[in-house]
Amino acid sequence: MKLAIIGLGYVGLPLAVAFGKRNNVVFGIDLDESKIFSLRSGKSYIGDVSDADVKSLISKGFLNPTLDYSVIKEAEAVIVCVPTPLGKSREPDISYVLNAAKEIKKYLKPGHVVILESTVYPGATEEILLPLFESSGLKCGKDFYLAFSPERVDPGRKGFTLENTPKIVGGVNRESTEKAAGIYEKVCNHVIKVSSSRSAEMAKLLENTFRAVNIGLVNEIAQLCYEMGINVWEVIEAAATKPYGFMKFVPGPGIGGHCIPIDPLYLSWKAKAFRFTTRFIDLADDINQGMQKYVVSRIADCLNMQKKAINGSTILILGVSYKKDVADVRETPAYEVIKLLMKKGANVLYNDPFVNRFIVENKEFVSKKLDKNLLETSDCVVIITDHSVYDYEFIVKYSNIILDTRNATKVCKERKNVILL
Repeated sequence: MKLAIIGLGYVGLPLAVAFGKRNNVVFGIDLDESKIFSLRSGKSYIGDVSDADVKSLISKGFLNPTLDYSVIKEAEAVIVCVPTPLGKSREPDISYVLNAAKEIKKYLKPGHVVILESTVYPGATEEILLPLFESSGLKCGKDFYLAFSPERVDPGRKGFTLENTPKIVGGVNRESTEKAAGIYEKVCNHVIKVSSSRSAEMAKLLENTFRAVNIGLVNEIAQLCYEMGINVWEVIEAAATKPYGFMKFVPGPGIGGHCIPIDPLYLSWKAKAFRFTTRFIDLADDINQGMQKYVVSRIADCLNMQKKAINGSTILILGVSYKKDVADVRETPAYEVIKLLMKKGANVLYNDPFVNRFIVENKEFVSKKLDKNLLETSDCVVIITDHSVYDYEFIVKYSNIILDTRNATKVCKERKNVILL
């Protein structure tokens, strides 16, 4: 079949490749000219997609990157994978979805199946996209079909792929559910149909709210354990030996990525329309968003042990991506940590083997070479992202003092100069 996928980021590009590998013709639409140029040159900008796959699919005609929305006319199905960030006042911003939907409407034709994968609040597909598309004169369930299917992409994860991760599908009506499920069955081993697009939207938000709340809990426990002189990492490992009734979550410098810091707030925002207060979500968000300030306060403690202040000290940040072994810096806690350190007068340096350049408050930082001299001349080393490629024995050996927010140095035999979060 022929599909159009709008948005060629961390969700859209792997999806396009998965369909292309099954001999489906995919029109990949993105307004970022650099992405289109890169793909047409046979180069992938997503770690989970290889250059070889891009080159092969383009040469065979199964992947067709373009800036032109009119290719929708040639497609049988359209899948929307655009960003849904938060606005400046931390309210949902679905402008990218709306812009894509307006373009789809221009080329909507009988038989089209439109599927939204971008995370939205419960009811958005039915309340916003459905009336917009039906204003064209076409009737959903008869002339075209509309569904929501939440993306479940976890950058850098090797064990679970689009093919072997269960895929949830919910249409605005039964006909739409069946049509959308049939499309995903071409590439997914297990497609789960739910009763409505609202249920599918809510399932996505529940998945990530569950994670955000539990991370908030363990972040608070970490702070309490520090005050009580208890090693929180030892406590977590001990609790995790229970074979039932406990799920392991670990603390860190804050939450990052496009899902966990954002999705719960879509739900809490929508809840206000029902005069409902999502207390767990709000509390977890408050704790998680406060972790960067807490990390900076712990950096101050580390420097104080050396009779130094943050102002004027050289602080080396190891890892600025939001999770290990990826180049993704969306919502990374490293941004706020560096921002706060800069405000306090620190000389901030960073190293990240996956991120060559990093911009904070319009200041561009360039990743420094991680060597003995860099470690020895830094007053404090802060591990924000625990990349697997780091030689932690080397880092511990030559650093003056380390604040380890990920317990990455647990592999080291000696770590007398390491302070854990």
